[in-house]
Amino acid sequence: MGKYILTKLQELRDENLVSFHVPGHKIGSIYEKLGYKQILEEIYTLDTTEIDGTDNLHNAKEVIKNSQDKTAKIFNADKTIYLVNGTTCGIEAAIMATCNPKSKIIMNRDCHQSVINACILGDLEPIYIQTQICRKTNIIQGVNVEDVIKTIDSNLDAKAIILTYPTYYGTTYDLKSICEYAHSKDMVVIIDEAHGAHLELSNRLPKSAIIQGADIIVQSTHKTLPAFTQASMLHIKGNRVDEKKILSMLRFLESSSPSYLLLNSLELAVDIYEKHGHELMENLLNTIEEFKLKFKDRENILIYNEMDKTKIFISLKDLGITGYNLDEILRRDYKIQVELSNYYGVLLICTIGNDKEDFYRLEKALEDLLLKIKEKNVLEDTKYPESIPTKVLNPREAFYSSKKTIKIEDSIGKISGEYIIPYPPGISLISPGEIITQEIIAYIQQGVKNGMIVSGLKDTNLEYIDIIDIN
Repeated sequence: MGKYILTKLQELRDENLVSFHVPGHKIGSIYEKLGYKQILEEIYTLDTTEIDGTDNLHNAKEVIKNSQDKTAKIFNADKTIYLVNGTTCGIEAAIMATCNPKSKIIMNRDCHQSVINACILGDLEPIYIQTQICRKTNIIQGVNVEDVIKTIDSNLDAKAIILTYPTYYGTTYDLKSICEYAHSKDMVVIIDEAHGAHLELSNRLPKSAIIQGADIIVQSTHKTLPAFTQASMLHIKGNRVDEKKILSMLRFLESSSPSYLLLNSLELAVDIYEKHGHELMENLLNTIEEFKLKFKDRENILIYNEMDKTKIFISLKDLGITGYNLDEILRRDYKIQVELSNYYGVLLICTIGNDKEDFYRLEKALEDLLLKIKEKNVLEDTKYPESIPTKVLNPREAFYSSKKTIKIEDSIGKISGEYIIPYPPGISLISPGEIITQEIIAYIQQGVKNGMIVSGLKDTNLEYIDIIDIN
């Protein structure tokens, strides 16, 4: 018989992997280090439901309300709502609470797929802003402020704008100016801050969206702080948002039986954030700087770590090593697990759960790897598809349209009935209702040959795709 979930997870735990991936507690190490182990050892006894005294997440009046109110003060929000279905449900609730059916919403093209799913659920018209891509690394760099302003001016009837800040790779931009301009045009600003829950732990990091004027901020507490996977938060700031409508939407989108284990993990994460977070973050940032200095003058290795300094992108492209290869080598030979890889390199997500030993092992692994590579073979360049495909149908129309399956090489020029999403980070190259281009098909076919994983398609072998049947 094959292995099952519990057995496999125990094996992975016992491998002594170095975690440079989410969740932020890093295989639970931060709990042991800070004295929370006893609480976690008995947490299974705390699994319960809505009974007398436990309150109700969907109508919080007692202990959950008190916990959320305390967290709001710590995170400088006016209101905080705990989420147990991840940031996805928070994003969808925020969008559907601020935008009526048939209305427009402005969004960065490199948005998470949950944003487009909200357009399907809410019958909304997405208006995309061009994404900036680093040609040397294929790192997604976010939006250009001037592009945002032009898009707002061309769509003044839009109800809201949603942006990703920071990007998965930790890049940021002048969000404060965008918020001020959007507010001057009576638009609500929603921020997918899934990868930025930690930003206010140090003035060496970019300012959080809460500080820069956003109205609704949704954070994946489990990604960059020590909460359990799927535990997130939605913060509200200012008076532009109808809190009751967001809560109503969450009742539709979120489980009616919220996990108290996840709620407890959020409270633990906030406790660690408040009592230890600033000190741990300073230690982490100092350790990262020490690690980078070791490779400062080394040829053939690129370490990109410019804005959110807890994100590290490492590339050996000048040695002919793809990011997919490097990902595999680090895991197989050195027991180091990264967050994601693209053609050019790997992304490491570092949190206050990491310690110096993790970086020592990473340093030794890279040193050893560089010594083993005898020949220098520079990778051929690959171009990330930057052009936004032509939209024929909005996402909801496409979702409910009749479809037929054809070979993927015959799909160019046709209207896609599916997503094409390199994963991670879950950003759609093609969404339902858009014209499939040669550029995108060539990119994913080349990527898959090199190790890219593509989701969104029913055919995981990428031989077939569903298109809209217009006959």
